[in-house]
Amino acid sequence: MISLQKPLILASNSPRRKQLLADAGFDFTVEVLPTDETFPATLPAEQVADYISKEKAEQFRGIRPEAIVLTADTIVVANHEILGKPKDFKEAFTMLKMLSGQMHTVITSVSLLSGDKIQTVSDVAKVTLSALEEWEITHYIERYQPFDKAGSYGIQEWIGMIGVEKIEGSFYTIMGLPVHIVYKLLKPYFIS
Repeated sequence: MISLQKPLILASNSPRRKQLLADAGFDFTVEVLPTDETFPATLPAEQVADYISKEKAEQFRGIRPEAIVLTADTIVVANHEILGKPKDFKEAFTMLKMLSGQMHTVITSVSLLSGDKIQTVSDVAKVTLSALEEWEITHYIERYQPFDKAGSYGIQEWIGMIGVEKIEGSFYTIMGLPVHIVYKLLKPYFIS
């Protein structure tokens, strides 16, 4: 276990982020505060994850001064459109149909709040999916229920195993937590 100078709080309910942070050797607790995840309509797509991640960190300002708070946000961008978390089967199907046979961009931003300072860093990965048949999309949605995932899929699940042809960037960024960036952000707080 990596020891830090302050307690670490992961401000996310994502099981994937929890697992990745634990696998990286960090001891942490999970605490989530409600955050409005809307963003200005004029904000460029590549800045949206940064904006939301910072907003999540801002919720903790002054509430947990004794801790380091880690927040994150992931977006999927295809054809200049941000694909968020699908509301239902139909929306998930539409998103996956759009991604099928195409390259799309995944942006994950992480923010670290310590004291009064928020640091935000984003990482970008590009994913190329093979052309998916409709039955494959239906099977995936029915079996894996990807309604908590931006872009309607988890790369570590069946659809990633059978459909991802090419990745440029970090696999973990696509999963929702660029561990290499989190490690660098936390390194100044390590107890040697």
